[in-house]
Amino acid sequence: EVAACQPKILSWHAPDKFEYAGAAGGYMDAWGYPYCRGRIMNTVETDEGQYDTVAPVFWATGAALMVRSAVYHEVGGLDARFFAHMEEIDFCWRLRSRGYDIVCIPSAVVYHVGGGTLPKENPNKTYLNFRNNLYMLYKNLPDERLSTVMRCRFWLDRLAALQFLLKGERRSFQAVFRARADFRKQKKDFRVSRKENLSRMVVNPIPEQARFSILWAYYFQNRHKYSDLPHI
Repeated sequence: EVAACQPKILSWHAPDKFEYAGAAGGYMDAWGYPYCRGRIMNTVETDEGQYDTVAPVFWATGAALMVRSAVYHEVGGLDARFFAHMEEIDFCWRLRSRGYDIVCIPSAVVYHVGGGTLPKENPNKTYLNFRNNLYMLYKNLPDERLSTVMRCRFWLDRLAALQFLLKGERRSFQAVFRARADFRKQKKDFRVSRKENLSRMVVNPIPEQARFSILWAYYFQNRHKYSDLPHI
């Protein structure tokens, strides 16, 4: 029943630390924000063996992802409309919602260079992250959650844009609004995919999707490590 897995991802530049791209397996909060065992927001933990257990995860990083080929083709593979960011999370969401399991195997280790396509500060990276996150939510959220999550993200995305502006990152500020505008234009192109995903969904809710807000836990409750988070 396991269709995909990832190794433990450590940093090539700092081998004692987890790497941002996937760490020791990925999860999703209630509002569609991804986080990992070993990396929450911009806090990356030192690897001290604290996540050396095989664990079920919501998503496995595309930095080092193994998938059963038959299942890969069955669920439609990676969606080329995403390009570069979150396409593996969208793919894994389809796997989990159709009843397949995904795990992290930390006895296997990969050292990841990171930022190969776009550096973190690049406004195009901001654009792709915000746009593709909306694509992913629209494609995969069940009907009973879609409106609530999208309304919440309307305000959270504006809050994120304001943060960029206050830091003097005007191009990233603009990228957030450009991402939302392009999502609204292109949303119709994803209706068929959404209909198919919902029709084939057999797991709802997905156990590895948290019921809490990772933003609230991180910024207001000072929970900066996966081990500090409430039980999913």
